Amino acid sequence: MGYALQWTRSLVFAGQAYAMMALMAVFFTPWAMVDRRGAFAGVHAWTRWVRWTARWMIGLHSEVRGEIPTGEVMIAAKHQSFFDIIILVSELPRPKFIMKQELNRAPILGWYARRIGCVPVDRGKRGKAIKDMLARVGSGQQEPGQLIIYPQGTRVAPGAAREYKVGTGVLYEEMGTPCVPVACNVGVFWPRRRIYRAPGTAVVEFLPVIPPGLPLREFMARLEEEVEGASDRLMAEAGFRLPADPAG
Repeated sequence: MGYALQWTRSLVFAGQAYAMMALMAVFFTPWAMVDRRGAFAGVHAWTRWVRWTARWMIGLHSEVRGEIPTGEVMIAAKHQSFFDIIILVSELPRPKFIMKQELNRAPILGWYARRIGCVPVDRGKRGKAIKDMLARVGSGQQEPGQLIIYPQGTRVAPGAAREYKVGTGVLYEEMGTPCVPVACNVGVFWPRRRIYRAPGTAVVEFLPVIPPGLPLREFMARLEEEVEGASDRLMAEAGFRLPADPAG
């Protein structure tokens, strides 16, 4: 398939996905306003629609590996593009995110994010962001579910390096719940800030649970090693060549 044709298909796919977001928002909002189950039903319906249409419109299949958590856990996930968010939300029964404050103002997305219990933080004020995050999560106002945090704080392109932020470890200590690391190769096929979507199989993998109670530094080291190692493996499986290690 030529690049121009795939680009055109990607554009049509993106257009219909956002159009369907608006239509489903209108359909589910009355229910979501009176019952949070309506909000979850809406986000599940839309994310599953996107995965289904991606498969036959642009040849982008999606696969989930590992045991999907259903209880009260923290999920620390690799974040490469919007598609890994879509896959996670489509599979988890009660997903909620630590999200950047700016998304509160996003049409449709912002309102539904608040309705399912997402926690907005100001990433520009690191110390205050951690305090606000802990206050919101520990306030008792958060509904049970799977709390998703991105340890690197933002989307990171395949092969790029970015530090793991200590806020994830602080939250792990504060919550006292198991942590499920998540790896992915999604950015190989669905890059950030580009229309083009490549055909293939995007994988999100739930890794073995990290039990509560580990010291902060040990937890952070283990989390980074497991998520980065598994993500590198998935990207290599997808045909992505990792940059050479300058250290040899």
